[in-house]
Amino acid sequence: MSDLIIKGNNILTPDGLRPAVVVVRDGSIYSVSETLPENAVTIVDIGNSILMPGIIDPHVHINEPGRTDWEGFETATKAAVAGGVTTLIDMPLNASPVTTSVKALEEKIQAATPQLHCNCGYWGGIIPGNTHEIEGLAHKGVSGFKAFLTHSGIEDFPNVTAADLEMAMPIIARHNLPLLVHCELMPDLQYPLQDNKRSYRQYMASRPPLWEQAAIALMIHCCELYQCRVHIVHLSAAAAIETITIARQKGLPLTVETAQHYLYFNAEEIPDGNTSFKCAPPIRERENNAQLWEALKAGIIDFVATDHSPCPPELKQLETGDFTLAWGGIASLQLALPALWTAGRSRGITIPQIARWLCENPAILTGLQHKKGKIAEGYDGDLVVWDPEQSFTVNAEGLYHKHKLTPYLNERLFGVVEQTYLKGVKVFDQGNFPHTHQGKNIFRQSNV
Repeated sequence: MSDLIIKGNNILTPDGLRPAVVVVRDGSIYSVSETLPENAVTIVDIGNSILMPGIIDPHVHINEPGRTDWEGFETATKAAVAGGVTTLIDMPLNASPVTTSVKALEEKIQAATPQLHCNCGYWGGIIPGNTHEIEGLAHKGVSGFKAFLTHSGIEDFPNVTAADLEMAMPIIARHNLPLLVHCELMPDLQYPLQDNKRSYRQYMASRPPLWEQAAIALMIHCCELYQCRVHIVHLSAAAAIETITIARQKGLPLTVETAQHYLYFNAEEIPDGNTSFKCAPPIRERENNAQLWEALKAGIIDFVATDHSPCPPELKQLETGDFTLAWGGIASLQLALPALWTAGRSRGITIPQIARWLCENPAILTGLQHKKGKIAEGYDGDLVVWDPEQSFTVNAEGLYHKHKLTPYLNERLFGVVEQTYLKGVKVFDQGNFPHTHQGKNIFRQSNV
């Protein structure tokens, strides 16, 4: 295979944006220099567009096998490369069977392998009673484990208790793998049911910041007690930031993500009855979300991941607008980059910051930091070319997810993905897919 040579004025290197020439040979970045190699024949000149490492999204619900009518590996990974995502990690709870055993993981890998347009890794699940499966899943190469502290919405994936964590976390810590946790903890005092089921404000109030604060406090305690890596997924409550900051200052192995929708949308703008916005935890008020931005910029929040969680449109209850019955989840995998960039550009966010939050830091969580997340010699040739000044209006025809329903529909977003490369092979080009199914399974090496 001939070398891929990309020349441009805005190549994002570890030293920042600069004019450079990137040579990819045999799937890996061979050189990053200021001059063209001798005898260069075919050169991709991207001009003023940005060349950035391929995006890594470690929070994606693909649902296959068993719920492919919700989403599947074919559609999800095609949407991924159209959005510049070259690696994703699939969540364990929406497939049937759920990924809480070695046998279930093997079924998922078998279903995924022939369909992958981007690279794909897998989280194992922690539920009551499956502690005996942790060792096998770790040796099989899962990227880590995921647990819920409140009902997941899937009956086969019940939430864990402190007693379950006491059994699971020492084993996970032995393998030096992260435990991802959905941090909402429902107190004994129940909040009243919504009397207006179409009211977004009432839905938001039904899952208050206190739930997140209580869950995060529990996980910080467990993190310190068992010295197990803990990763808080989709933080939405700014009220928890102080507690997280103190824990990190103590040196605990604690990391945090938030999601694009908590940074792009604000509760004040969400209409009653528009259940496309329903997610858990909920999108909160403008002031809360401004604090999330500050925590992200300060490095208290490590990165941003989509929590892509689609479902068949009827499950969203759009006709009734009933927030109490609608499935909670936002489809947004393809929009990871433009949604974050659009929300951030007015706040003075820079391209290197975007790459840190979408590429470099997610690579660290998933154990891929030595091969992915940077444009540097020896790293994989997973790359995205995009134009930060060009805008587009989100429409159903341009989305490759199985279901097109998303709160981003009709939003004007900046940051058009022009090309995506997987190990130097062009897999997306201006709406076309010149080389399909180039993705590979990602398996993490166990330390035990």
